[in-house]
Amino acid sequence: MNTETVALDEIRTRAIEVLRLNDLGTMTTAAPDLYPHQWSWDAAFVAIGLARFDVPRAITELRTVIDAQWSTGMLPHIVFSDDDTRYFPGFDRWGTAGAAARPEGVRSTGICQPPVHAIALRHVVDRARENGGADQAAAESFLRESFDGWYAWHRWLAGVRDPEGVGLIEIHHGWESGFDNSPRWDGPYARVVPGDVEPFVRKDTQHVGNVDERPDDAEYTKYLWLVQQMASVGFDDELVERTVDFRVRDVFFSGIMAAASEVLAGLGEEIGRHAEARELRETARRFRDGVASTVDPDTGLARDYDVLARQWISTATVSGFAPLVAGGDADLLDRQRSLLQGPDWMGHPSLRFPLPPSTSPSSPAFRPRTYWRGPVWPFLNLLLGWAGARNGQFDLDEQLRSVSLQQLSDLAFGEYYEPLTGEPLGSLSQAWTAAAALEWVGQTTSGPERRP
Repeated sequence: MNTETVALDEIRTRAIEVLRLNDLGTMTTAAPDLYPHQWSWDAAFVAIGLARFDVPRAITELRTVIDAQWSTGMLPHIVFSDDDTRYFPGFDRWGTAGAAARPEGVRSTGICQPPVHAIALRHVVDRARENGGADQAAAESFLRESFDGWYAWHRWLAGVRDPEGVGLIEIHHGWESGFDNSPRWDGPYARVVPGDVEPFVRKDTQHVGNVDERPDDAEYTKYLWLVQQMASVGFDDELVERTVDFRVRDVFFSGIMAAASEVLAGLGEEIGRHAEARELRETARRFRDGVASTVDPDTGLARDYDVLARQWISTATVSGFAPLVAGGDADLLDRQRSLLQGPDWMGHPSLRFPLPPSTSPSSPAFRPRTYWRGPVWPFLNLLLGWAGARNGQFDLDEQLRSVSLQQLSDLAFGEYYEPLTGEPLGSLSQAWTAAAALEWVGQTTSGPERRP
């Protein structure tokens, strides 16, 4: 056995240990200390990793997500476990207890996150079919029984969050993007003026080496104000849109919407849901076009749009590569790949590993240790690599996979990584980081996944 194989075995073994450490039986917590609940898009990536060694458990992870679906079709961004002591804001602070659309008995938030779930379901079904037998039967049964839920989720996003049909999803909180404190949101948040916000004591800053890694209290006050605004109208979709002080068309969320709708269409066709598949393919086309329409001709990066200020948001963040995720025009994808691998991003000479930081090191907004303002996020590299393979950009996929495995050979499985030093930051033993490692190891040992 050569040294590379030994290293991969060690990564795989430790990654499985991390997922088991975070396993509560029906949900996987995002991390053992800071994040003791199930986050929506974390769970999708966790399922991808789980499918590499335990297909039934991967199915359970996705079932917990879909069982929390609101009657409107929305999938909430957090499903809370019974641990009420280690995370803020918890269920009581969210004010969703009286929300009419929330399913009884499920404690959740009232906002959403990007719809990567269909991509995860595709991976689970594919791994199950490779295994055959009981795994295949269980995954195909779950696909049939859960399809209506995923379909309703995509219809809710396409209708409620893109009411004008422009092919861009509107978000009402930076947390919905998953890029919580990204420089993308500096302008919109600058225009949020909080009213009376209930006193609060944060817990996230107790689990990091330096509080500068996290958003400051002034930012957090604005986050909580938006939650209060939405809770004041019972998280009613129509009323929230009229009430909330943060309304942004999120281009990266929209890129995921395009990709996932195409994937869900393919899954629908496999089980005979042809009418739904046609609708989903049209949805995918609409959002691909919407994402492409935002590209800045000067920078080549895709842009968000501030609805309330009626202006484009042009920041040099990794969200600018939304077209790579969405798919579409080959020339645009080639330009985006060249930009991503170029000197302002993966090719920047100061990087410890040639991996995409969340903000370009060439940008004045770059802060290498602060959450979404600079650090490298492994799960995001997995998504970009998957999209690269789907687009036929196999060199990009290979680079992201091989270099990411080098980075993760420290076995810390950090939440995010300092791009200049390679140091793991945030909460360690992060579930979706471990899941990404398992998927990369599985691709390396059995051949990369090429099916979109």
